[in-house]
This record gives sequence, structure tokens and C-alpha cells, in this order.
Amino acid sequence: MSLAVRDGGTLAVVGESGSGKSMTFLSALGLVASPGRVQRGEVRIGGAEILGRTPEQLRRLRGAVVSMIFQDPLTALNPVFTIGEQIVEVLRAHSGLGRAAARARAVELLARVQIPDPSRRIDDYPHQLSGGQRQRVLIAMAIALSPKVLIADEPTTALDVTVQAQILDLLADLQAETGMALVLITHDLGLVARYADDVAVMYAGRLVEVGSIEEVFSAPRHPYTRALFRSIPRLDGPVDEELPAIEGQPPNVARLPPGCAFEPRCTLGHGRADCCTKRPLPLAGDRAGHRSACFHADRLDQMEAAR
Repeated sequence: MSLAVRDGGTLAVVGESGSGKSMTFLSALGLVASPGRVQRGEVRIGGAEILGRTPEQLRRLRGAVVSMIFQDPLTALNPVFTIGEQIVEVLRAHSGLGRAAARARAVELLARVQIPDPSRRIDDYPHQLSGGQRQRVLIAMAIALSPKVLIADEPTTALDVTVQAQILDLLADLQAETGMALVLITHDLGLVARYADDVAVMYAGRLVEVGSIEEVFSAPRHPYTRALFRSIPRLDGPVDEELPAIEGQPPNVARLPPGCAFEPRCTLGHGRADCCTKRPLPLAGDRAGHRSACFHADRLDQMEAAR
């Protein structure tokens, strides 16, 4: 696993449920619950290493340097405290503001994320807000300290299409204002195409393809990425078209096969000796920044044509 996102840029991390998207970034922030642990690696923000720091040092970094918007706002927010109390707690814990000043800043943040009548809604409890409004509250908490990196973990899950667009547009506006780097964890390739600069595709806990949006969407170089794209309905396709599904089930990540983890489900590499017995080198087949962990990345078109 090797990823990078630049100041002001958006990196999308995509893959099906269980591929390791959320766990990767929880690990990076030191938020893996016991008995899970980070065995090795590096996590650098602006050149500064954050892995290996004490819990107190990590607590000070979270929010101020890197923030995360969690998947489910209803469970991420404490139901027995008002949204204002929860934002004020973040501000007071990290910036030392007094209660009155922190409350005034919380109202400003709620207005910034477009919560209507923020001076009144600040005293509401999470259950009194809609799903989209709760997501906006989480965003307000995440940007309260102007972090350099914002990790948005499925920020539009369970929201309708209109609210999804509003949330993503809000994140894009905040990013333009502050210059923060944004990591968008999602399984929605439509959102990726609209909002991201670069995309990383994960399967079974490993990266299988990384590149710019233009490169990956125009010429995917891994069979899994191609299979994901084929499963997306097209507006110009037949109304009764049956979308191809990826056959089989994802592997147990605790007992991965010796070769390529996608080989048992791959329509191009299934049964091939190299795919069955050797694990592709991490992002083998490097070419101009567009990288794929596939032995046959440069000849997938020919292999598909020969099927």
C-alpha cells in the first residue's frame, strides 16, 4: 500500500465492501481497535512522520492536522449531547477557546456548512436533524481546526442523490477555500469521476491500480477495475441491458491465495500459471504514473479480444 495526495488535490480510494479502504486510513490515524495493530509502515504529512507517536501526540494531530469524516453520522455523533456541545468540545480541546468564543465559532462553522438558522439549530440533538444535516455537522467538526488533510469515508452513504451532490459540492468548496488535501473513500465511481483528481483501486486489502482519473477511466489496466466499470449502467445503453456481475466472492484476507488475489474471479487470468502461483509485485507495470498490479497490464485489450 503506497498512496499520496497533494495539497489541494483529491484522491479517491475505491473498492467493494471489505477491500480494506476504511481500515487503511483508520490505521494511518492510530484508530484501529485492539486487538488490531499497525505492524510497520510510514505515514507522513508535510514530511512529518506521524506513526509511532504517543496517544497524546496523536490526539493533538487529529483534527488540527488531519481529520476524518466517518461513514455513519448517526453513530459518529453522540446522541445525548447537542451538536453545538460536540463542536465546542473539539474547539476547546484543541484551541483553548473559552466557552462563549467556542460557541460563537461553532455557529460560524454550522453556517459555513450551510445548516439553516445555525444560531438556533446549534442546540438541537442529532436525532432532530436530517441525514444530510448530520453529515454537515460532521464536516463542521472535521474542518473546525483547518486540517491539512481531510479523509471523507463514504460521506454520502444513505443520502439521496440530490443531497449527495450538495455534500460533495460543499467539500469541494471548502477545499478550494482552504487548500486542504482530500481523500474520498467510496464505492461510487460516478462521484469519483466528478470530484477526484487521482484514483486508487483496492481489492482484498491491496492496491491493484493507481492513476489519474483520465488514465484509469479511459484505459483501466487491471481486470478488476475493468469489471467494476462494466457493472455501471450507461445512459446510452439499452433499457433492458443486463449488467455483468463479477462472479464469485472476495477472498478471505486472512487466507489469501498464493498468486493474484483476484485470479479466482478474473475472466482473463483465471487458471494462468503466473497468476495462480505468483503474487504480482506491488503496482507492477509502472508507466507514466499509471500503475497496475497485474502481470498482463499492457496486453489486456488483446486478451479480451482473443476471448
